[in-house]
Amino acid sequence: MTQPQDPTPAEQKPAGKGLGLLRSSSIVSLMTLLSRVLGLIRDVVVAQYFGARADAFFVAFKIPNFFRRLFAEGAFSVAFVPVLSEYRRLRPLEEVQLLIARTSGVLGTALLAVTLLALLFADYLPWIFAPGFRNDPEKFALTADLLRITFPYLLFISLTAFASSVLNSYGRFAVPAFTPVLLNLCMIFATLVMTDWFEEPLFALAWGVCLAGLVQLVFQLPFVARLGLLVRPQYQPKDEGVKRIGSLMVPALFGVSVSQINLLLDTLLASFLESGSVSWLYYSDRLNNLPLGVFAIAIGVVILPALSGRHAADEKDSFSRTLDWAVRMVFLIALPAALALVLLATPLMSTIFFHGEVTAYDVGKMSLSLQAYGSGLLAFMMIKVLAPGYYARQDTKTPVKIGIQAMVVNMVLNLILVFPFAHAGLALATSLSAYFNVYMLYRGLRKQGVYQPQAGWWSFAGKLALANGALAALMWWLMGPAQSWLEWSPSLRAGWMALIVVSGIALYFSLLIAAGLRLRHLRGEVF
Repeated sequence: MTQPQDPTPAEQKPAGKGLGLLRSSSIVSLMTLLSRVLGLIRDVVVAQYFGARADAFFVAFKIPNFFRRLFAEGAFSVAFVPVLSEYRRLRPLEEVQLLIARTSGVLGTALLAVTLLALLFADYLPWIFAPGFRNDPEKFALTADLLRITFPYLLFISLTAFASSVLNSYGRFAVPAFTPVLLNLCMIFATLVMTDWFEEPLFALAWGVCLAGLVQLVFQLPFVARLGLLVRPQYQPKDEGVKRIGSLMVPALFGVSVSQINLLLDTLLASFLESGSVSWLYYSDRLNNLPLGVFAIAIGVVILPALSGRHAADEKDSFSRTLDWAVRMVFLIALPAALALVLLATPLMSTIFFHGEVTAYDVGKMSLSLQAYGSGLLAFMMIKVLAPGYYARQDTKTPVKIGIQAMVVNMVLNLILVFPFAHAGLALATSLSAYFNVYMLYRGLRKQGVYQPQAGWWSFAGKLALANGALAALMWWLMGPAQSWLEWSPSLRAGWMALIVVSGIALYFSLLIAAGLRLRHLRGEVF
């Protein structure tokens, strides 16, 4: 690590100063879109090579990925960014550097310990995360072997998320948003090139994941160094800032990651169902996550440091306006995206995945779970923008209480819906519990007086209703019989899907513009 250097004056300015919310979110969205498109290509390549036979790998990948989202991108990020924002506003540069050094030291030590424990107990973790595999000893043993290779990814990617939090706090949104592209490139390379190197081809995917974690970390370090913040880690767990981050992080572990825990429960229960259920849920969740990651997560990334700065400066009205802008943007994007996922489930799945080892039966099963996940897209996206309203104010306890309630709701719904709807019931339960989560988060923000919807919501809702109604009718008309998509050639499916997408986007935004919606309405306030 290099010794700290003073940032240039341009680098000392507040994160995103002079950038509107829309512009900053657009930068993140474009980078994230590139990553998600490559991720979709990655999934298509993996599906062609392995079809629904990759259950063992998906579980072995989901375990470290779950902890990554839970600790690094979840609880740690929402605890670290508000504290770092406060230090940047109220304390000298030297104390900011010390906070980063000591936080990275404690985080790295904890991650190394967790990784070593996971490697020691890899034979037992599948019992927790995929107990249904015990009925297939070969698959169970393969999952444990793959896990030994994939789990170090947690160490690398969590440190990458730490670097991303620093960069985001300083308004450097593009680099963290681009970084996941490297994961997709590594996995595509592993599938196309490395599968011939192993007797069991799934080991190529596992090594691709491990390599990707290291590559992503190394990629971000020079950008942190340019800020003068690539400091030598220090293990100082009793540091004031570290202790504050820890105290905020403990309750946030649950509150920020309820949706991830619910998805993990889906995998656990799916391991008891028909073979292939884990893969069907994985592929449909990945497609559902395309709009979620490109838009909602991008908005959440941008508004968290902005809201943290507003809170530190005691700018309550500006805080509320920022939240209201984020909520409107979610409605603008989530509603048409959800309609597309539900109405075009079979056409989408057949166009993207109906190749190689994927059968028509697989497409049908994936379409059912995609419709279930798609129905909850609005809720998944709303959580990403409402939760920062708590974390920016360093309130992690309230989301914990809401998260516990949502978790109970999800578990009950899982047990009710899994019997009549199998794997699709698990996806539907996750969606319904997400709406409960959103309602509770919204009610809490209103009750605390933190969020007050701005004027013009009824007019905005009317414009959305008109545009989305016309969009649904157009998609239904152009789609035709869903079964026919399975009979068409890949080129015909791709061409007709492109026509639907382009026509739908053109109609949707044309109607919004005709109804009076303008770009200035979407800009948001200045950071």
